Amino acid sequence: MAKRIAAIVLIYLAASVAWGVLGATIFARTYQADRALRGQVAASWGSAQTQAAPTAVVERTVVREVETTENGRTVVRAVPETVRDPLPLEQSRVTAGFDLEHRQKGLLWYATYTIDYRGRYRFRNTAAGDSVQFALHFPSKDAVYDDLVFTVDGRPVPTANENGLLVGRARIPAGDTAELAVGYRSQGLGEWRYDFGGEVAQVRDFELRMTTDFERIDFPASTLSPTEKRETKDGWALTWRYTNLLSGQAVGMTMPEKLQPGPLAARISLFAPVSLLFFFLLIFILTTVRGIELHPMNYFFLAAAFFAFHLLLAYLVDHVSVHLAFAIASATSVALVVSYLRLAICPRFAMREAALAQVVYLVLFSYAFFFQGFTGLAVTIGSVLTLFFVMQTTGRVRWATLIAPRPPAPLPPAPAAMTRVA
Repeated sequence: MAKRIAAIVLIYLAASVAWGVLGATIFARTYQADRALRGQVAASWGSAQTQAAPTAVVERTVVREVETTENGRTVVRAVPETVRDPLPLEQSRVTAGFDLEHRQKGLLWYATYTIDYRGRYRFRNTAAGDSVQFALHFPSKDAVYDDLVFTVDGRPVPTANENGLLVGRARIPAGDTAELAVGYRSQGLGEWRYDFGGEVAQVRDFELRMTTDFERIDFPASTLSPTEKRETKDGWALTWRYTNLLSGQAVGMTMPEKLQPGPLAARISLFAPVSLLFFFLLIFILTTVRGIELHPMNYFFLAAAFFAFHLLLAYLVDHVSVHLAFAIASATSVALVVSYLRLAICPRFAMREAALAQVVYLVLFSYAFFFQGFTGLAVTIGSVLTLFFVMQTTGRVRWATLIAPRPPAPLPPAPAAMTRVA
């Protein structure tokens, strides 16, 4: 008995090492490819965007006296210089609508989105001049902007792209206010932010309304939570409203991710030794209590059937959906175990006890990884139920008698001597 248990433990340890190698390989394949694939998605669709509040400045020319040395003499010359006086932003009314669309590359899904951005900003000309330059910071240099709007007091103004800024100029008399309206449709990846500008900025009369077509919402680190939330038919309507805010944080939205096939297959593979431990324990208890001889080689083939599940899952998720890959791998592994134990023990044991144990400890335990946050609870419940079943099954077993070394079988009697009759 002791040698049999030692052999089973060695088989279990060898299988655990194999699963560790498989899980590490999947993680390496996933994240090494991610570096290149993420760049491809960003190049074709767009990267994460950070939209900054627009700015307005008054450009005026002043003449400054500058001392220079010419031919050994100090000369004072009048040099014209352009001065830019920033104008205060008195009011912001911003809307941002998001449409989410996931794209798969390799073993990962990428959360890409389309944004419809509109903003109305009121500036007051507190400077001496009237030549105002309005500038909108593009949220990403490699993005595409469609349906572009740039008007001042309802009138379109000529614009130019100057070092990543969309710049337009208009005449605003000193002391007057002007409303800048901007808008566009664009595409991004992963998350979106609205930055007030500067490390610590003062924001007056600000309102941002955001709508989503997805239900799972999350906010990036170091961003402000919405002041109002309302669930809609398709997603959420979120509002950030401030009268006079002083903050170094931004407003943002993190796009919800799909279940990632690569990391999911890797985590399931690394968890496989726990599933096999429960399965081996239950099979060992049942066969021992019922007096069924099961050789360590039988356990080796059972471990191989378990490993086939994870190997199939790891390489199927490249080609089919993760749910279909999981179903194919589960059916294959269960069929291997049942068809094998049908020959090794009996059809009834294979179809009932072994199949049920594999469905619980391999299929259901692995499927718990599809529900983030519930894997530990599922394993705990399974452990408690397994303990209850084993205790009830073996409660009347006399283990000292059951696992005691068996006496050697008696030798057959020697054949009787034959007497030769004359």
